Amino acid sequence: MSLRSTDAINERQLLDQFLAALHALPEVTAARSKETPVVSGWPCDAWIDVQVAGMAFSLFVEVKKNSYPRDVRQALWYLTKLGRTVDPESNAPELIPVLVAESISPGAKELLRNERVGYFDSGGSLFVPARGLYIHVDKPPPKRFTRSVRSLFSGRRAQALHALLLEHPNWFRVHELAANAHVSPTTASEVLIELERLEWARSRGRGPNKQRWLDEPSRLLDAWAEQLPSVRPPRTSRYYVPLTQADELVEKIAAAFRAHQVEYAITGEAAGQHYAPFLSHLSRVHCRIPLGSTLDDALHALGARAVDEGANLVVLEFPSPGELLFRELVNGIWFASPVHVYLDLLRGKGRGRELAQHLRNEKIGF
Repeated sequence: MSLRSTDAINERQLLDQFLAALHALPEVTAARSKETPVVSGWPCDAWIDVQVAGMAFSLFVEVKKNSYPRDVRQALWYLTKLGRTVDPESNAPELIPVLVAESISPGAKELLRNERVGYFDSGGSLFVPARGLYIHVDKPPPKRFTRSVRSLFSGRRAQALHALLLEHPNWFRVHELAANAHVSPTTASEVLIELERLEWARSRGRGPNKQRWLDEPSRLLDAWAEQLPSVRPPRTSRYYVPLTQADELVEKIAAAFRAHQVEYAITGEAAGQHYAPFLSHLSRVHCRIPLGSTLDDALHALGARAVDEGANLVVLEFPSPGELLFRELVNGIWFASPVHVYLDLLRGKGRGRELAQHLRNEKIGF
């Protein structure tokens, strides 16, 4: 269950970090046993004796590389058993099972806390439950775990997530998701495997017939929203189109972009109002386009000029045509998908964020 021998140095580093975190707590002393005890037939990766303000207890430590909910469930059956091997009425120190890992997902941490199994990760998060003592230090996830999660919400992987969110009641095979999201089967497979690890998706079947179903769309969309500050924002250009109300401007943009073969999707407040009316007034129109699109002729037809303030047309340039996936054509106007509109609204301020929540409640539905 522990790290492979080739990763032994990482295991030692994690245990050293764990000991340092314990020593940093007030009135705590901790010493690692030089021997490797066996409890109920199971050897441990480390045994640590701890003293806290006159109370003594022992930590039975299991070290893993990374821990997702599924990994934790596989370990809990014996970790919880080990926690009960010492009679609470005896004078022996309480034995507390602890999972130490480079990274532990939020769902896995919740499972461990519910089962009163301790944990520590390389980001500094620490949980040790004992009789008469409760240590809980919550810190941001380790950078490596954060980068791993963040990579889900950008590029081709984000396209696969987008497809799953829009079709979340349906089961997908890898090749079906790849075709629907316009990504490679490898990318689709990586995304589905990661969602299973995070327990946001379920699976059935095996081999080529294996299917997955996104059963936690709300948690996935919440996580995507949380990652927005760390994802590179689109390049933004602002323009003023004279003597045009926002409602009329949407139609003018559609006509000009269609005439000059510009791929686009209306997003932001204008699209939010289309899907789930909420605001009484629109002051500007936001438009998604792929990076590198030639807008000069279309902007000239609109009479638009670049401005720093007072813009009523905001162009968001995204790095891939995939950012227009699942747009909808309504009365000759292309609107971005509700998921993209929701995320774009969250990037803004003021009432746009209120509209985002209204859109999620009324149109997205999770």
